[in-house]
Amino acid sequence: LRVVCPWVGGGFGPKAAAYVEHIVAGKVAQVLGRPAKWIATRSEDMLSLVQGRDMVMTARLGVGNDGKIVGLDAEVVASGGAYPAIGAILPMMTQMMSVGVYEVPKVRYDVKTVCTNNTTIGAYRGAGRPEATQLIERVLDVAADQIGMDPAEIRRVNFMQPDSFPRTTITGANYDSGEYEKSLDAVLEAAGYADLRAEQAARRASGDAKQLGIGVSAYVEVTAPLGLHVEFGAVEIHDDGSASVFAGTSVHGQGHHTAFAMLASDMLGIPMDKIELVNSDTASVPRGSGTLGSRSLQTAGSAIHLASEGVLERAKKIAAHMLEAATDDIVVGDGGLEVAGVPANAVSWVDLAAASKDASKLPDDVEPGVLRHELDFDGSDSTFPFGAHVSVVEVDTETGGVTMVRHVAVDDCGRILNPMLVRGQQHGGIAQGAAQALYESVQYDDDGNPITSNLMDYAIPSAAELCSFEATNTETDSPRNPLGAKGIGESGTIGSTPAIHNAVVDALSHLGVTHVDMPCTAERVWAAVQAAR
Repeated sequence: LRVVCPWVGGGFGPKAAAYVEHIVAGKVAQVLGRPAKWIATRSEDMLSLVQGRDMVMTARLGVGNDGKIVGLDAEVVASGGAYPAIGAILPMMTQMMSVGVYEVPKVRYDVKTVCTNNTTIGAYRGAGRPEATQLIERVLDVAADQIGMDPAEIRRVNFMQPDSFPRTTITGANYDSGEYEKSLDAVLEAAGYADLRAEQAARRASGDAKQLGIGVSAYVEVTAPLGLHVEFGAVEIHDDGSASVFAGTSVHGQGHHTAFAMLASDMLGIPMDKIELVNSDTASVPRGSGTLGSRSLQTAGSAIHLASEGVLERAKKIAAHMLEAATDDIVVGDGGLEVAGVPANAVSWVDLAAASKDASKLPDDVEPGVLRHELDFDGSDSTFPFGAHVSVVEVDTETGGVTMVRHVAVDDCGRILNPMLVRGQQHGGIAQGAAQALYESVQYDDDGNPITSNLMDYAIPSAAELCSFEATNTETDSPRNPLGAKGIGESGTIGSTPAIHNAVVDALSHLGVTHVDMPCTAERVWAAVQAAR
């Protein structure tokens, strides 16, 4: 059985599931002895592609008058859908991450996954971690409001401190590193937080119908979770001096061609345009776990980095033998390897690839063979990216309409390889978080019939509904891989939703509104204002 996964577009989790149609198409091809194809329509996907979230979460937080947390009590009822799959265990991920970035000395967490008559619940961008962040960040804002403390300050006084890492939290997460206050300070400064609060006070005093809301969130997430910290990678030099990098992850538009070529090019000096990425085909890649859990760079990237080192080590031994020099004196040069300080004394990658297969040109301790190195990288455990977001919204108290004014994000994904790729992930993630906070909701009637079965009925925002995001980064290296990298693919979604949700409630808090269920549609916001009045 050969499996090939071409660029099929991002699924953000739902496409990672196994569907019965895959098996049916394979069986049809087997019986007929000819290719068979299954193509889902958009409406079919709206009904049968696994859906995300769908948890009812009730939280109580114990805090002192100084804002210090003394305990968290959470009750979660999660839908598994009609045919429960991974959605049945996602609440465990929510439990593990429920304390977030905070010192919480006691936790009681009760969860039930229930069978429903809805579509199956599965992994969707964040998969259990956005729910955890939503849980702690919403109740923390409620606590701040009740004790009269600034939302940013209540977070600051409860942060886990950098010198406490690595550590295992009370809920069982093995955090690697973190500087949570650093990202909060950065996002407050970038947002002009004090000025925003002053503008908010002025609007409240004027009695303007359009009130300003300012939402803060701080988060930590787990990437390469559930044992996904192991990945295959390889590097091979070809006879023409070009190279291929092999990855067990799968690319469908995230920029892996660029990122993985950069890693090999930096190590070997081969131009990026002469490096090809090979992935998503079992004929060429013997094993791999695909792409999920924001893990590609820290796992496959690390494997390619180490494989490049392995190729370079072998090539240096060959070059030293050919150039009659010490191995330690061989360095990467233009188009190959050379003797340090004597660039004219060099050998090209073309010659190195040929010599690698010729026993007569090799030192005694090098066996002939293709100039290639492969391995399975094991990062030992997950990594834990983090960050802080500030959302600014305008809420029309007469109509309930919510307008995003600004969204500022400072995300920390460890050491950054390519800033442009990171920024793209941040922007895409924030857009999905905003959609959840304000627009998206799968709905059914009392008999379980879907009433949001196409994009005429299911609300998603266009670019016109979103503000221009302001995204930057701090960098806190992970000790669990040679790149110091952590994941970034899901961070924007995890950090943005509670910030936007908190901003909507904050705009109405002076009216007596303490909570609005997501999505914060105009109808729900208007109803909350009327009830408070």
